[in-house]
Amino acid sequence: MENRFINRYNSFCRSLNNLKKSTTANPNADFVLEGTVRNYNLTFDLSWKVMKDILVKRLGVLDYALGSPRGNLEAAFANGLINDDVWIQMLKTRNQLAHDYDGSLAERSFDQIIGEYYDAFCKFRDVVEKYYIDSPQELNSFSEN
Repeated sequence: MENRFINRYNSFCRSLNNLKKSTTANPNADFVLEGTVRNYNLTFDLSWKVMKDILVKRLGVLDYALGSPRGNLEAAFANGLINDDVWIQMLKTRNQLAHDYDGSLAERSFDQIIGEYYDAFCKFRDVVEKYYIDSPQELNSFSEN
């Protein structure tokens, strides 16, 4: 089980590094919007699952809705893993992007994803890194900026 705990965090860090590429990309270039949305969705999904892992395995929090991203965000906020309401907006954006069939929402959300949301992911990574450094398995180098 410890392996999955480490692997999910490493996957989150890899996905965040992929999202970082969008911060310098031209949103009008081929596939940049699609790639940004894909990396954003993956990074968001991995982040709330990392929150769940830490809440359950490291902090012993068991009294909330474990399967719900919103429940995990609320518990993560209450336990100091995140400290910003931007995460609820990130959840809304992620849910809306799933139904963005013409790409118009992706165009409108691009700057927010690569600015505000990317920064929130980085802050989260910096806060939770300590929960993985003491793990018996060595972390990959994906957690670097």
